[in-house]
Amino acid sequence: MKRVPHLALILSLSGALAAALPAASAWAEPAVAPAAGPQIHIDVPVTIKQAKIVFNMDHASFNGDTPVGVKHMTLVLKRFQQPGNELNMVGVFHGEAGYMLLNDESYNKVRKTSTGNPYKGMIEELIKGGVQIEECGVTMKGNNWGNENLLTGVKVNAGAIGRIVQLVQEGHVMIQP
Repeated sequence: MKRVPHLALILSLSGALAAALPAASAWAEPAVAPAAGPQIHIDVPVTIKQAKIVFNMDHASFNGDTPVGVKHMTLVLKRFQQPGNELNMVGVFHGEAGYMLLNDESYNKVRKTSTGNPYKGMIEELIKGGVQIEECGVTMKGNNWGNENLLTGVKVNAGAIGRIVQLVQEGHVMIQP
């Protein structure tokens, strides 16, 4: 069964619909020249000033070479960087996607390459922007990774599933890219 990235659809539509949203909206994008195509009338504007979000990063999903979940976290972060907006966002990496948080040396060894971690810059920018990026300790144990194998700034949790449950119970909305 193919997974349908609902957030991908929502966020891609948000870009196309941004011109119709109020300028103060957390989801409005910077002004750009309108794209050619059909006109869209917004019936339900979306304005979010405060959000608590946890991204469940349990699988590798890509649009070309770009990891969809990491790109979505970046888009959400950018939309909340307006005065008066408040964002608490956590990215919980585990399972199949755990390797995305490895430092260059460890990434090269695990992925059998010499290019270094191509996601490092995106992850570092998220951390710099205030997003808490976490690696699952269970995933680390299963792959024989230690803290020294991770990118600087990545935190380790005791287990991804329990951590996601904890964050949801604390009021975070879970996004599954």
